[in-house]
Amino acid sequence: MNSFRTPLGRVRGLGTANAGTQHWWQERVTSVALVPLTLWFVIAVIGLIGQPWEAVALWLSSPLSAVLAVLFVVVSFYHAALGLQVVIEDYVHSEGAKVALLLAVKFLCVLLGTAGVFSVLKIAFGG
Repeated sequence: MNSFRTPLGRVRGLGTANAGTQHWWQERVTSVALVPLTLWFVIAVIGLIGQPWEAVALWLSSPLSAVLAVLFVVVSFYHAALGLQVVIEDYVHSEGAKVALLLAVKFLCVLLGTAGVFSVLKIAFGG
């Protein structure tokens, strides 16, 4: 069977574009998922403007609100990590700086995403 991969790509087990197509699809899927999640979040927050803390905590203690808020946080940070990875890979030309920035972005997105999920869950469960 003929292959479109280069000899080096066959040795490494990578295609000519590595995992570019998968990354592209992940960016598109997360961006589509963020459209309704962001609309829901913005509309909900607008409705909570001027409300006391107890009203916000009561809203977030609803299972639907808590699940959607967690999804919003996770998908947002995953989408941000994907987008920043592309920017770094395209515009940072020093390999050392590129690796350091990619690691920093992944670490910060995981750290901040985890903090966001923890915060939502803490409020949702009355902590």
